[in-house]
Amino acid sequence: MRVVIVTESFPPDVNGVAHCALQTVRHLVGRGHDCVVVAPATSAADEADAYAPCRVVRIPSLPLPGYPQVRVALPSRRVAAAIGEHRADLVHLAGPFVLGVRGMAAAARLGVPAVAVYQTDLAGYARTYMGAGEAAAWRRIRSVHAAADLTLAPSSAALRDLEAHGVPRVGLWPRGVDAVRFRPDRRDETLRRALAPDGELIVGYVGRLAPEKQVELLSGACALDGVRVVVVGDGPSRPGLEQTLPGAVFLGRRTGDELARVFASLDVFVHTGPFETFCQTVQEAMASGVPVVAPAAGGPLDLVAHGRTGLLVPPRDAAAVRDAVWSLSADPGLRGAYGAAGRATVEGRTWTAVGDRLIGHYRDVLASRKAVLAA
Repeated sequence: MRVVIVTESFPPDVNGVAHCALQTVRHLVGRGHDCVVVAPATSAADEADAYAPCRVVRIPSLPLPGYPQVRVALPSRRVAAAIGEHRADLVHLAGPFVLGVRGMAAAARLGVPAVAVYQTDLAGYARTYMGAGEAAAWRRIRSVHAAADLTLAPSSAALRDLEAHGVPRVGLWPRGVDAVRFRPDRRDETLRRALAPDGELIVGYVGRLAPEKQVELLSGACALDGVRVVVVGDGPSRPGLEQTLPGAVFLGRRTGDELARVFASLDVFVHTGPFETFCQTVQEAMASGVPVVAPAAGGPLDLVAHGRTGLLVPPRDAAAVRDAVWSLSADPGLRGAYGAAGRATVEGRTWTAVGDRLIGHYRDVLASRKAVLAA
């Protein structure tokens, strides 16, 4: 089939939407489907697009004020032109917010079915950045996704949220993990000695450093004897976090095999953000054989089996994070058991399996549209 993927973010961006969009197009092209990606322009896009698995149409964009790592596409006729010129059978909208809304409108005008992938908890972000606005955020989410033939949620919690707020035609589509890249034998003792020269327990966080991620909840873990906190990622909160997390090692952004080496070299992985619709870094930690501490909210509820692959703690509770880290630090056997169980849990969650499931959703949408037209 001919598919146009309209995404709010695409490599060289490093985030969940960009990563999922890239894995999606790789799988579709590998299965013989004809794809075009439409994404916001970035300064490094030309180099990244040279390695993309299909043609990428870039839309002029501006950095989001206060968060320049996020680009917002400007109004452009290129979106509709790309869909029309490709003679798309289906439009895939990855995290539709600005560019995706234009993609949705263009698909409707052209009579092309659209599948929208819900990936960002905009209501949670509104609460974090504005202290209010959740109702308005849900109104926007509902208006955008109601126009799609199908909305795919990445977790059961996200699916329940969408249904509770009146979004119709919702299905479940989780995310895959690269269990070949992320695996326990990437553990690097030289790296561990560099990060924790006195043999401390290494507790890691990987992700954006932004207010909604609440990385400051690691402050209690930083104060524990014999614990070294390692933070991987970048974002607007980094300067403040360097003050809030004394003694923590900030590695900045890491990708690819280098990131896999860091993951496998951790003793405990902690995710702190309560607004995750999925949480890919939890899966990557599990694939790396590392026990996980995560909030009992959103995507991690589907991923972490409490007391088997890690520990779920109350959201926004620094003391609970600290206590979970302390309990794991005192029991290496338990850490090993959780890590092994986590690895076993995710080994079958390949992008190939998840990608084929997506193609099944596409086919269902196309069959439904055909039935409606024939009626």
